[in-house]
Amino acid sequence: MSEGSVPLRGGAGDGPPSGLLRQMEELMAALNADLSALDADLRATGSGPGGGGAAEESGGR
Repeated sequence: MSEGSVPLRGGAGDGPPSGLLRQMEELMAALNADLSALDADLRATGSGPGGGGAAEESGGR
């Protein structure tokens, strides 16, 4: 219910929200780069999805 009562902000006239949006975009880009690097590392070691890492865990039980 409260979602409809809060006006959405957007456009060129808003100073702080656009600054927040820019900061969030930069943080998301950095997170995406970190996750891509982690994915590459996991694929290189063979412990990513389908790489056999999960089979080793379940086989030891």
